[in-house]
Amino acid sequence: MGVDRRSLSGKTQIFIVAILAVLFICTAFSFGETFSQNRFISPDTCGDCHSEIHSQWKNSMHHLAHHDPVYVALSQFLLKGLTDPEEIAESESCVKCHTPVGNITGYPLKTSDDLKKVSTIAAQGIQCDYCHSVTGAKKMENNGLILDPGHGEDNPGTKRGPFADSQSDFHENAYSEFHTGSEICGTCHNVTHVSFGTKLESTYDEWKEGPFNSPDPSKKITCQGCHMFQRTGIPATASTNRPPNKGLAADDGPTRDHVFTHVFVGANTVVPPGFGGKDKAEMALERLKNSADLALDTGRVNEGWLGIVITNSGAGHYLPTGLTDVRQMWLDIHIMDEKNTTVFSSGAVDKDGYVPENAIIYHTVFGDGKGKPVLNIAQAREVLTDKRIPPGQSVREEVLFKTNRAKQLTIVVKLLYRSAPQKVMDLVLGKGKQTLPIVTMEEIRTTLTL
Repeated sequence: MGVDRRSLSGKTQIFIVAILAVLFICTAFSFGETFSQNRFISPDTCGDCHSEIHSQWKNSMHHLAHHDPVYVALSQFLLKGLTDPEEIAESESCVKCHTPVGNITGYPLKTSDDLKKVSTIAAQGIQCDYCHSVTGAKKMENNGLILDPGHGEDNPGTKRGPFADSQSDFHENAYSEFHTGSEICGTCHNVTHVSFGTKLESTYDEWKEGPFNSPDPSKKITCQGCHMFQRTGIPATASTNRPPNKGLAADDGPTRDHVFTHVFVGANTVVPPGFGGKDKAEMALERLKNSADLALDTGRVNEGWLGIVITNSGAGHYLPTGLTDVRQMWLDIHIMDEKNTTVFSSGAVDKDGYVPENAIIYHTVFGDGKGKPVLNIAQAREVLTDKRIPPGQSVREEVLFKTNRAKQLTIVVKLLYRSAPQKVMDLVLGKGKQTLPIVTMEEIRTTLTL
């Protein structure tokens, strides 16, 4: 039996709309099926037979997704002062990707839950049994994975992966093409605002629409093709060699021509060392240093013009990527005359480590829907600017300066990267509590006689 809206009072209609809005927001948190936590196996159990893979995963950013202190502090900070239920809904949704086993087993259901009370297995972040119980995805954003876990160690069920001939005395095995493609990564590396639909992170889409998602299988490079080929000394970017990782997937298994590595390194040099993962930070540094190229156009330097070309030569997605309103990639430009007097300077951080407002910076700026920039992504109703570099493409910057009748110029240009603005860290954690390192991705230096 339907309801004639014309017979309802204005207040009643508003109440019904409000209830529907709340139901919609709650639905945004839902994964569909909820599982009992005892259906999942501890990563340490998996490590008994997959010791090398387990050691790679340990202290990776996947393992640390729940404990990452920068994420925890920032996510809690962004909840403060929110009153709009649609904004709150977004802020409460971080745990879907950061603590997935906990989220689908009932705790934590939202970011404001006491994250210290999360069970031991759920606190393991993005872990073995979670990923290898995946059968597909229902959506390519906000963790849309479909799972079919077993029933604990007594009946572990089927574990899915890239090999068709795997055998185990402990669990059933199945080949999964899904585990070899970028889609399994894209479900968490695409993030859409649960209320406003704003694209907050689009790493998968950047890859999908880029040159490495080639219809030619010989030219296609998936997420795994870089990030799961990397190991110490082998950055495995599009600008470096990506040799196969010959070895064992299981301790008593056959030698494979390639075993996907599980270090899951991106650009984070800050968090892993605090958890014994210094090697992950070193690999992140290697990756950053093999992601971009710099070139100078000095043809008009005599006239006070300098051209700078930045090429995304190594990443299969935009530079930077991820939560790009927070990421900082910028140019530090310094021009000196023969007396070592500064003729031009841009992008040098101040005494507090803050990037100046007039720096040439590559990032995203979100807005409140009325053209005003917002710091809190929960309030992101629009994208105001998106100044980043697509995979395989270049951008050119023009710098105008005064030569001051110099006879000789020394030009130093650096492409710098930092995981988050120091100003934000000082705001969230307190001034001086956490200094984020600045990585020199690329540097070019030349001296010219005028």
